[in-house]
Amino acid sequence: MTEVVLPTVADTYAFGRRLAGLLRAGDLVLLTGPLGAGKTALTRGIGSGLGVLGDITSPTFVIARVHRADPAGGRGVALVHADAYRLGDAGDPRAEIDDLDLDASVDESVTVVEWGEGLVEQLADAHLRIRLHRHDDDTRTVELEPVGGDWAERLAALG
Repeated sequence: MTEVVLPTVADTYAFGRRLAGLLRAGDLVLLTGPLGAGKTALTRGIGSGLGVLGDITSPTFVIARVHRADPAGGRGVALVHADAYRLGDAGDPRAEIDDLDLDASVDESVTVVEWGEGLVEQLADAHLRIRLHRHDDDTRTVELEPVGGDWAERLAALG
């Protein structure tokens, strides 16, 4: 497991941009952490690093958004940003995840799911689990846990 301290929200965004350099189509990233921990700020940075179109906002009320790759300067990889927070109250949250049809786009996109731990791991053989912790002084600690595949090698490139 890799741990990174991010003093500000701007640092969280910048870290997301750096992380985007490691991401490729087919990657699944699970974000966990309390409200206000920086999950959406990190995803904004990932989107910026990938060069996708559209403003990245919390998908809590729409559950999932697709941000297409910018043909004028992006890396050619779309970003699917989903939020499973509201699905936790459902009788069968996994069935609701299936209804979102995330598996239809997972091979050609980077898929980032907030609050998805325990619900979406079956979408890919390997994934990156990121836990964000917000401290009283507003710093954040990010724990990156590679699960299968070549994630450990890729994370080593973060330095």
